[in-house]
Amino acid sequence: MTPKFLVVSGSTRAKSFNNQLAALVGKYLALENAEVTRLNLEDYPLPLYNGDLEDEKGVPENAVKLKRLFETHDGIFIASPEYNSSITPLLKNTLDWISRVRDEGEQPLSVFRKSIYAVGGASPGLHGTMRGLIHLRTVLEIGLGCTVLPDMITVNYAGKAFAENGDLANEQTQRRLTLLVERLHKEAQSRMIRSD
Repeated sequence: MTPKFLVVSGSTRAKSFNNQLAALVGKYLALENAEVTRLNLEDYPLPLYNGDLEDEKGVPENAVKLKRLFETHDGIFIASPEYNSSITPLLKNTLDWISRVRDEGEQPLSVFRKSIYAVGGASPGLHGTMRGLIHLRTVLEIGLGCTVLPDMITVNYAGKAFAENGDLANEQTQRRLTLLVERLHKEAQSRMIRSD
């Protein structure tokens, strides 16, 4: 069985360090013989979540499409920038809208329980995105009921962190990333076997 992975960046900036990190994770998952889908949130624009808007117009079609993407992958990696010690409004709003999509007879938030998650982030600062990732874990684990690997990858001084070939220049950080990808792949395969 070939596990399927969704790789998401919480940034849509063209030169985003987190897009680079997401691309690197996708590359290493592909080397593990996994099927990888890169998700660009810019392709799925959503209004700012508002309950009155949902009551009036329903859930946007892009939220439904995103939910379908999330539920059809065995593992999901999220590369999250840090904004003021938290996650990006773009990423939070995306997760909020997906949480509102529910098929008939489906339990609330069940889409988030179908995959194994891993998180990481890259930042030009000293601490990488550690503070933002802690907040992201709270949203995913406590708010949405996701299973998130305890391992995280934080890339600090990101302006100098990536080598010309896209790998991480620091050998220790590169090794941590490789181990994270290997564990994500293994856990996704285990979940696939258990669900058969």
